[in-house]
Amino acid sequence: MGMDIKQIQDLIKFVSKSGVNEVSIEEQDFKITIKTNQEPTYVTASVPAVAPIAAPQVAQAAAQAPVASPAAPATNADANLITIKSPMIGTFYRSAGPGKPSFINVGDDINTGSVLCIVEAMKLFNEIESEVSGKIVKILVEDAQPVEFDQPLFLVEPK
Repeated sequence: MGMDIKQIQDLIKFVSKSGVNEVSIEEQDFKITIKTNQEPTYVTASVPAVAPIAAPQVAQAAAQAPVASPAAPATNADANLITIKSPMIGTFYRSAGPGKPSFINVGDDINTGSVLCIVEAMKLFNEIESEVSGKIVKILVEDAQPVEFDQPLFLVEPK
């Protein structure tokens, strides 16, 4: 199992260009750690500062959600929607190139395997395919906008 040599090489290139000081991936029978020599003091200082800040924001959002849910019936409708998230860090593109039609628009029906967008990372253009069938209700990201791993991209009403 694990990763093949091409995936490891791509990961090394990505880590070296991203400014991250260290990345570790561990699976049952596979472990890899990639370290760079890029300003380790600065990177080490900024990574812990981001993580503790994110946790309280999640807790605050969770604490606010129950207050908003009973007051707004629209939230119940949103509960039936599926959120499609970015599987990687990169730049979000709605079409295959400038001047070309968008892969999908609000109101379009999609099927499992339908191409929804492209996320470009390190000059690699990755087609993001749907894992669900349904109708696109909302596109949450603007074209050519940077996206983070696990960032919501689309809301889909399942079939």
